[in-house]
Amino acid sequence: RDCEQKHRNVPQKQALGTAERQHKGMDRHRHRREGACRGRDGEHCRFDVSTEGLDDLVAFCHAHQVSLVVMEATGGLEAALAAQIAVSGVAVAVVNPRQVRDFAKATGVLAKTDQIDARVLAQFGRAIRPEPRELKGEELALLDAMLTRRRQILEMIVAETNRMSSAPPKVGRTSCA
Repeated sequence: RDCEQKHRNVPQKQALGTAERQHKGMDRHRHRREGACRGRDGEHCRFDVSTEGLDDLVAFCHAHQVSLVVMEATGGLEAALAAQIAVSGVAVAVVNPRQVRDFAKATGVLAKTDQIDARVLAQFGRAIRPEPRELKGEELALLDAMLTRRRQILEMIVAETNRMSSAPPKVGRTSCA
């Protein structure tokens, strides 16, 4: 969320500079998402792994007219994020990490940090133009409903966890059954 305030209400021409297409590289970390936007600005941002962080990421993509978000396949960790971005109307391509690493080596990038990975993913998207994941209208509606329900359940779990932590010890861990 480091870029949240900076990009919320920025006019598109000011944020983008030109009408060229933007490609965003997204590297997922346990506690945050690293993003690098390749185009005129080559900007780097961090977004929390949370509902608010996802909203900030989507707002950033729309403000910068990002045409494609590129992320590595990470054994399923990327699936929910890719689906949520796709539902918001931004194209997503999930790519093979080996191909991205080979691309990085070919361009002389040998260091490996989250920020560098995000930048390399954005460059990979711009150079290779991987095919985005296509969702059909029916699949999109079902996925949107499932993601909404997931968000509701996560909010309920957080609320109950907070309530349990402030309850008296005998009440906090016992059930009503």
